Amino acid sequence: YKEDQNWFVLVLLQGLAPSEALREEWQPADYLDSLEQAKQFLADYNSTAEEVLFFSQSASWNYNTNITDYNSKLQVNASLEEQAFTAAWGSKAKTTFVKALDLLSESEKKLMNKIKVLGSANLPLDEREKYNTILSVMENIYSTAKVHPQPNVSWSLEPELTDIMANSRSYKKLLYAWEGWHNVSGDPLRERYKNFVELSNKAYRSDGFADTGAYWRSWYESDTFEQDLEELYKTIEPLYHNLHAFVRRKLYNQYGPKYINLKGPIPAHLLGNMWAQSWNNLYSLMVPFPDKPNIDVTEEMVKQGYNATHMFVVAEEFFTSLNLDRMPDEFWEESMLVKPADREVVCHASAWDFYNRKDFRIKQCTTVTMSQLSTVHHEMGHVQYYLQYKNQPVGYRRGANPGFHEAIGDVLALSVSTPKHLHTIKLLDSLVSDSEMDTNYLLKMALEKIAFLPFGYLIDQWRWGVFSGRTPPESYNSEWWYLRTKYQGICPGTKRTAAHFDPGAKFHIPGNTPYIRYFVSFILQFQLHEKLCAAANHTGPLHQCDIYRSEDAGAILKKILQAGSSKPWPEVLQDAIGVNKLNASALMEYFKPITDWLKMQNVNETLGWPDFNWVPPIPEGYPEDIGMNTDEVDAQAFLSEYNSTAEGVWNAYTEASWKYNTDINDANKNAMLEKNLEMSAHTLRYGQRAREYDTTDFQDVSVKRIIEKLSDIDRAALPKEELEEFNTLLSNMEANYSVAVVCREDGTCHPLDPDLQKIMAESRDYDELLFAWKGWRDSAGKVLRQGYKRYVELANKAATLNGHSDNGAFWRSLYESPTFEQDLEVLWKELEPLYHNVHAYVRRALYKKYGPERINLKGPIPAHLLGNMWAQTWSGIMDLVIPYPDATQVDATPAMQAQKWNATRMFQESDKFFTSLGLEPMPQEFWDKSMLEKPSDGRQVVCHASAWDFYNRKDFRIKQCTVVTMDDLITVHHEMGHVQYFLQYKDQPVSFRDGANPGFHEAIGDVLALSVSTPKHLQSIGLLDKVENNPESDINFLLSMALDKIAFLPFGYLMDQWRWKVFDGHCIDYKTINKLIEDFDPGAKFHIPANVPYVRYFVSFVIQFQFHKALCAAASHTGPLHTCDIYRSKEAGKLLGDVMKLGASKPWPEAMAMITGQPKMSAEPLMEYFKPLIDWLVEENKKNNDILGWPEYDWRPWSPVPVSKPNVEVKVPDKVDFLGMNVDASGATAGQWILLVLAVLFLLTTILMAYKYRKAKKPQKSISMMEIK
Repeated sequence: YKEDQNWFVLVLLQGLAPSEALREEWQPADYLDSLEQAKQFLADYNSTAEEVLFFSQSASWNYNTNITDYNSKLQVNASLEEQAFTAAWGSKAKTTFVKALDLLSESEKKLMNKIKVLGSANLPLDEREKYNTILSVMENIYSTAKVHPQPNVSWSLEPELTDIMANSRSYKKLLYAWEGWHNVSGDPLRERYKNFVELSNKAYRSDGFADTGAYWRSWYESDTFEQDLEELYKTIEPLYHNLHAFVRRKLYNQYGPKYINLKGPIPAHLLGNMWAQSWNNLYSLMVPFPDKPNIDVTEEMVKQGYNATHMFVVAEEFFTSLNLDRMPDEFWEESMLVKPADREVVCHASAWDFYNRKDFRIKQCTTVTMSQLSTVHHEMGHVQYYLQYKNQPVGYRRGANPGFHEAIGDVLALSVSTPKHLHTIKLLDSLVSDSEMDTNYLLKMALEKIAFLPFGYLIDQWRWGVFSGRTPPESYNSEWWYLRTKYQGICPGTKRTAAHFDPGAKFHIPGNTPYIRYFVSFILQFQLHEKLCAAANHTGPLHQCDIYRSEDAGAILKKILQAGSSKPWPEVLQDAIGVNKLNASALMEYFKPITDWLKMQNVNETLGWPDFNWVPPIPEGYPEDIGMNTDEVDAQAFLSEYNSTAEGVWNAYTEASWKYNTDINDANKNAMLEKNLEMSAHTLRYGQRAREYDTTDFQDVSVKRIIEKLSDIDRAALPKEELEEFNTLLSNMEANYSVAVVCREDGTCHPLDPDLQKIMAESRDYDELLFAWKGWRDSAGKVLRQGYKRYVELANKAATLNGHSDNGAFWRSLYESPTFEQDLEVLWKELEPLYHNVHAYVRRALYKKYGPERINLKGPIPAHLLGNMWAQTWSGIMDLVIPYPDATQVDATPAMQAQKWNATRMFQESDKFFTSLGLEPMPQEFWDKSMLEKPSDGRQVVCHASAWDFYNRKDFRIKQCTVVTMDDLITVHHEMGHVQYFLQYKDQPVSFRDGANPGFHEAIGDVLALSVSTPKHLQSIGLLDKVENNPESDINFLLSMALDKIAFLPFGYLMDQWRWKVFDGHCIDYKTINKLIEDFDPGAKFHIPANVPYVRYFVSFVIQFQFHKALCAAASHTGPLHTCDIYRSKEAGKLLGDVMKLGASKPWPEAMAMITGQPKMSAEPLMEYFKPLIDWLVEENKKNNDILGWPEYDWRPWSPVPVSKPNVEVKVPDKVDFLGMNVDASGATAGQWILLVLAVLFLLTTILMAYKYRKAKKPQKSISMMEIK
């Protein structure tokens, strides 16, 4: 930067004042046109220039390090004097030395010619003033330009617009920032620039140049400079095209086909920079291997106590290690290395030469970061250049050509940024490098270096055309965009016309700063790097080279630096590295690994942009809707506030709910409802604030994810009256369900738990089962029907207020997949054959029990015969379907009771299971506050087992009326699985304290139960003497599991299928055959009145087997999957713990991939688990010639007398048929009584035998009933 200022300060200020403004002691003397006088003139010029430039630099330094009006005036006055000096001495040289010029040495002649170039000082005074005014006004317009998104809001280029372009990913906001800046900074310059070009050309033609462009090119001392540049660009163009194609594809993935054409140019506003000149701000979107560490030693620098001074000491040591010069004392005394707290300064890092051969400084607002460490080395590289050429005449105290100074700074940064160097200076612990890390590193470098090259080339291509007249004013903008599309492959995001002046939106155009130097420096730095690395005896890839401590490399650098601009740059280059031309081969070698990688990525991509004239459409609603809050820092502060307040509100509600569930009374119920309203109010308040944010451009994925979650405020979106109605409705429906009973004619009434559940599980009386089944639906379901209709209306209204089409769509959105319904259907189709085989086998067993009048071998099974009120699991009828009654069945209950286990011992054993995996032990609050047994003090409690998170990161409880049975031991492990999940994600934000999707929590609990229920595990904890391994026992075990797991699948799937249809209006009334329209059988299942989505259980029943297989593999299990026990496997625990720690912070496919290696739900592990049973069932069903499915779809069982009308009077005839005989009624009655007595005796005998059998070999009950409410 400072070299730019030094190089052009004379040119820019030449017309600011006439020479009369120059103070007397700096005026040139009178000289004769002789060799001796010419030499004296050069000596006098040099000594005077040192004074003038020291004065000018000092004034400029004072202003840049203390911005005040006073210092500004001093700076202007100093600049005027410097300009007057240039004009006076240049005019003197022009008018005095003619003959003597030919007598001077080539070096002296070169110095004299530099002094003679007056530039704008050649213009008449009025034109000179006009020229300076134009430059001043253009730079002022650029510097003060602001974009106004709102009347009282302004965005400056720095920092607002630059930050937006770098960090935003909002297409509309980027376009608004880009278009706004180009309009306000560029358009007002168009006419002024035309006038400037005319005056500038006139000035330099007076110095003998064809135009201003020719003067600029003269600095490179080559007649073929333009052709050489074109050849260089052609060399690197294929690499740029590959980078362009790769970036275009990534942007296509980000913005889609509407805004990205894979055969066209890229919209200019999407490349992370206002001018699309470097693309490294897109790295996070482009990173090839995101899981690889990004080498950034900032944290280590802070840890080691780095400060600004130490960073410069480290940089100085780099140079001295090359045998280059130390920084002089003036550097340390006078430099501004940190931003002062007491004044305004220009923070832009810059190096300064004060032209007195001892005072060299750096101005930098240094912060302790790796990026700034690289900048420190870069700026000190400029100072090292000053130190080395300080004894050259003032006219030669510059780079060999304008690109050299920047190249020297950059070539040092190429070494400093390498892992090798960072390791050497102890900022990186270990030096680990692999191809993936190299690819990441090189792509990041390419986004900075390669992306810049066409931009660095075209800027002055355009200006040279303007200065030469090839590009007239009416073509300024069209030619600009032609070149930008031709070389960069970019296009404007909005329509740009001849009335616009987009070149003026880049500082170097109104600032009149030549730009080709940067293109030259980007080529040259790699040539130098290659030579220096060879001198340092580096072996290996060029991008890994570090020249630190190589005095041989330092000697080459010193030779270049000491020459300054005293020799033509080709000579300087030849002397130093053995070549005298710019060459891109070193650059291509440096980037060869990433070039090869990009080619592989681009196999099917179009290189280049054949759709040359394509431009993107204007977004709908642009620019009106860009006013959303896009401040990510503000969003983070908002989320911090939400998190702390939510913990308090949710904790208060959970405490109230716990109190009600463990002591049911009206006061506790009302307190719970009050806290529920407070929680809804909190959700509404923060949800509304969350909706003020536009998260599309947020970089922190977690912030974006939480804001999106908070924006969906569920029922809290309802108006207050309807919210209260909704809460009351749910409370009443759940209360009606909870108090429902089924009464007999004698007045005996049965609640669901335990009476009706016991009947459904243990009775084998067809009519008794039907009585319980139908009675429950009449009692619990019918009463809910009208209330449920209103619930659907309110739930749908809340969903639509949250942007969903209906409540079903809201529930499905929790799975974050647009194909969720289709995915479920695919899973079900995979599982359906297994279910059909289980169904056919069970139907055959029930046929044997109940006969052909009650069971149709080609029809559906009557719902009340399957051992469960909802036929959701069938393990209650294991005694009817057991394949091998004489084979061993596993039941640890007798051993537990014999060993005097109690509820606490069961939970302690479960805790031991988790700690054996290396997971967390239960905290003390768990043991102090949980309800592990049903209280004996008369309190009414909800015995339904459940795990509770109190949202304070330390209080986690279980509520369970535990009894000492194997079934409850498995339930204990299931519920403890939930608590372990709570413990693992407790440090996540509140919004992420949940399963990765609603099925994950249940799956985590169930996957543990799969291990606990195995004979292997029961033996390992002393509850089973030996493990029998035979096919019969395996089939018994697997069938008992299938009656729980496989039988459940269609029920788990259909529950929400029905509700989704209700919500979307496809199912207005729910009817069943032989049931009246006022019936409402869905309401007889708890989850319907309680408003609990159910497809989570279907999901969990599938993915738990995926988890189980993955954990078993981690535990190095061998053998059938159903025999696996992960107990004591730290490897399985690590895998499980890592997934649980995520909570809901990542989309569930990512969590799935972490544990299973792939992101999708799959039925394959479940099928593998049950494969032995599947094979056995297929053979059994074939043997019995059983039909799979139920082709007689509408069949219903025969029922002679409706069970709902037990008191119906039936007329008895005189003669009746009794056992095939025609006898009178009294005889038949006597016969019936005899048969009844025999039947009762037989029934009692059967019950006794069944009791003894069940006591000896108790089948397992369903685990799926142990659901979290």
